[in-house]
Amino acid sequence: MSLTDSEAAVAVLAGLAILAGLAGVVVPGLPALPLCWGGVLLWALLGGAGPGRWAVLAAATVVAVGGTVVKYAWPGRNLKRTGVPTSSLLAGGLLGLVGFFVIPVVGLVLGFVGGVWAAERLRLGDSRLAWPATRQAVAAAGLSMLVEFLAGLLVAALWAAGLLLA
Repeated sequence: MSLTDSEAAVAVLAGLAILAGLAGVVVPGLPALPLCWGGVLLWALLGGAGPGRWAVLAAATVVAVGGTVVKYAWPGRNLKRTGVPTSSLLAGGLLGLVGFFVIPVVGLVLGFVGGVWAAERLRLGDSRLAWPATRQAVAAAGLSMLVEFLAGLLVAALWAAGLLLA
C-alpha cells in the first residue's frame, strides 16, 4: 500500500474508526456503534469499492440500529422487572464516569457499582437490600455492553467481507 493510494487510505481510516468504535464499548465518551457505522459509511462513500458497498452499508445500518435498540431494550426490560429505578442507574453512571478519570479503567466499574449501591441504599434504607439491586444493575450493564460489542463486531465483519470481496 502506498500512502498516495486514496482507496487504501480510506480503508485504513475506516478500519481505525471501527476499532475506535469497538474500544468505545468500554471507554466513556466514545460512541461505539456510531463510530463503527461511520467507518463503513466512509468506506462506502469514498473507498471506491464496487456496487456491493451499498449492500454492506445497508446491512451495517440494520445491525447498528438493531444493536442500539436491543442494547437499551433488553437490559432495561430486565431491570424494570426486578424493580431497579432509573435514578440508581444514573447515579451509577455518574460515579462510574468520575471513577474512570480518578482511577483509570478500574474506576469506571468501581464507580458504577458504588453509585448504584449508594442510591439503592438510600432508597431502600438497608445495605443488605441494596446488594441484589446492585447485582441486577451490573448484570444489565454487562449485557448492554455485550450486545453493543457483538453488534460492533458484526459491523466490522460486514465491512471486512465487503473489503475482501470488493
